[in-house]
Amino acid sequence: MTVTKSVGRTASEGYHPLDVISIVAYVRSRPELQAVFHADEPLDCIEVGDGNLNLVFKVTARSDPRRSVVLKQALPYVRLVGESWPLTPDRARIEAQALAIGNQLAPEHTPHLYFYDSDQYLIAMQNLDPHIIMRQGLMQGITYPHFAHHIGVYLARVLGNTSDFVLDYRTKKEEVARFINPELCKISEDLIFTEPYRQHHQNSYHLELEPYVLALQADEALRAEVAQLKDQFMTQAQALLHGDLHTGSIMVSQTDTYVIDAEFAFYGPMGFDIGAVIGNLLLSYASHEVRTTDEDQRAAFRKYLTDTIIQLWHIFEQEFQRLIWSNVDPISYPPAFQQRYLRQVLRDSAGFAGTKMIRRIIGLAGVADIRGIEDVGARTIAATLALNIGAALIRERQRIDTIEAVVEIAAGCRPSAPKII
Repeated sequence: MTVTKSVGRTASEGYHPLDVISIVAYVRSRPELQAVFHADEPLDCIEVGDGNLNLVFKVTARSDPRRSVVLKQALPYVRLVGESWPLTPDRARIEAQALAIGNQLAPEHTPHLYFYDSDQYLIAMQNLDPHIIMRQGLMQGITYPHFAHHIGVYLARVLGNTSDFVLDYRTKKEEVARFINPELCKISEDLIFTEPYRQHHQNSYHLELEPYVLALQADEALRAEVAQLKDQFMTQAQALLHGDLHTGSIMVSQTDTYVIDAEFAFYGPMGFDIGAVIGNLLLSYASHEVRTTDEDQRAAFRKYLTDTIIQLWHIFEQEFQRLIWSNVDPISYPPAFQQRYLRQVLRDSAGFAGTKMIRRIIGLAGVADIRGIEDVGARTIAATLALNIGAALIRERQRIDTIEAVVEIAAGCRPSAPKII
């Protein structure tokens, strides 16, 4: 489908936030949904949004729950904080554009986009029930045997096909412009690369963690490496990124994988998306230091997580070779360049994984993997392990030549907090 750019960056004159009552009338008015719902049939609606930014509704035919849609409306502020933090609702356009591209390049891993309403900053898309948010499954120790292959394919197709290796010079620059997303990029710049490394009022962590946070913030050499990664994030328009590809933005079952919530999409360094996936798998790894008390069960689940990291990179590399390198001009891009390019993407991925881990421990909007651990002592153990893994990946990334080395670095880290006796 075609998504047109709305004019201006503030809410349009006719915009108003919908609710569970008004959304039903809205759905009935949309011709794009006539194939889903019958005229005048009873519809049920619930608000299911538990994220940081948006309203999310699920509308279902009462007589047949299999017929349903999800509608996501951007608010003109950050929902997590409230109206004191204004935020352009135009981010919904960015997400709709990203969904449209995902539908083209990786339809089996992207929810179907029914339409985008530029007046209401609203997206109507496929309901992914009974899939669940991947983070929830990982917290319970559930494994997903096809995830590594699915996400590796998704990343290779979207990143590769939106890069300069595929797009012509004019199209690439037009696409970069179409995905200019300054407000949400600024959120990432602040929450990932800036605020966790200084005393800041938006940082959020429990008191027992403070000595470890202060030690990390005092590490000037680490801050210099983070500054390099921030510069890459801000200046390297390699490919179209999801921009927030954590395990809370992935829905899974034992057979399927879908990527959702792409309002942070922009053109940036490939390693940022890959690293986001790796970093969140390693946050789960760190959490099971205390979440799974049986040593054999813990070892088995952690092996699944590290094997997944290794496999997703190898799948990404293989698919990139098949789709991209096999079709480029070998005079312009000889094999030695191709090898160096992906080696640097791997190193970038490790570094960005580290920054994603650290921000989720120190900064605003932490993850339930760690912050959902009720016992403070246990939470501190898991959090310090995550900080140590993150810092090690950032420091050592330029010496990494294989994905196995990434896993070795993570597996070699230990919590700084003392064990609970």
